[in-house]
Amino acid sequence: MEVQLTTGVPLSARAIVFDEPQALSLRQLELTGPEPGQVVVDVEWTGISTGTEKLLWSGRMPMFPGMGYPLVPGYETVGRVSDCTDATTLSLGDRVFVSGARCFGEIRGLFGGAASRLVVDESKVMPIGDALEEDAILLALAATAYHALNAGRNEMPPDLIVGHGVLGRLLARLAVMEGGAPTVWETEERRASGADGYVVTKPDADRRRDYRRVVDASGDTGIIDTLMQHLERCGEIVLAGFYPERVSFDFPAAFMREATFSVAAEWNDEDLQSVRGFVADGRLSLDNLISHRLPASEAKTAYPTAFADPDCLKMVLDWRST
Repeated sequence: MEVQLTTGVPLSARAIVFDEPQALSLRQLELTGPEPGQVVVDVEWTGISTGTEKLLWSGRMPMFPGMGYPLVPGYETVGRVSDCTDATTLSLGDRVFVSGARCFGEIRGLFGGAASRLVVDESKVMPIGDALEEDAILLALAATAYHALNAGRNEMPPDLIVGHGVLGRLLARLAVMEGGAPTVWETEERRASGADGYVVTKPDADRRRDYRRVVDASGDTGIIDTLMQHLERCGEIVLAGFYPERVSFDFPAAFMREATFSVAAEWNDEDLQSVRGFVADGRLSLDNLISHRLPASEAKTAYPTAFADPDCLKMVLDWRST
């Protein structure tokens, strides 16, 4: 049943809607709810994902339950609790991280975080304090990286990471935090800078052939054969990107190396809590990862820039004046 909120905030929001692939609108939507255990969050910032959201934008996202258009994207959301029900433990004004919402009626929430206001279960909300501000949108990618490092049977930090975007940088920072000193492959010269405690190089310049654990953050479905040439016997390859097509590889090379493959699934609440702790105690830095910022009203410029501009590491939308 529906319940009354404490302050009577109007349950509508400005939301980014992918009406179909490569067709975006900023629309006023009525919000559903609230129900017991839900809160209203007034959004401050949302990040644009260049992995799953890029696939939604391009129309290349594989079909899975709930997939379809029109949809509200976004799973990197930071805001403040503006209203809540008696059944919740959060307080008005708490700054929180939200990994998405499904409060838009007939408009699908995939993943539903890119809106000026959300109605969401308290279980999907994590208090973060005031210190992080916009950098807190990076907690989802940090949790993704941490989950990938713990995938598979090999517990050692990776000694090779593929990709020096935001996910690759977070993988490298976490690997260094755990005592590693990884090599990172990056083909785009403009993304080679920013390493601290690890080395960035181009794949064709790397002559090493004894990597024990490789984590791929590129999403390139054809990269495994190249990785196999650099893997030691009984080494492991962790697939941490999101791959829109079938992943294939040359079997004899994998057979000769007796290679192990692991697939990193979606991060979970434990991963998110862990990385929040690492950031809070200074072990993990989120600095210098957000490169571009635009008001949410300029979403039609922000999304293509985030997906196509190699200088754009991370685009953040500011909802505070929308």
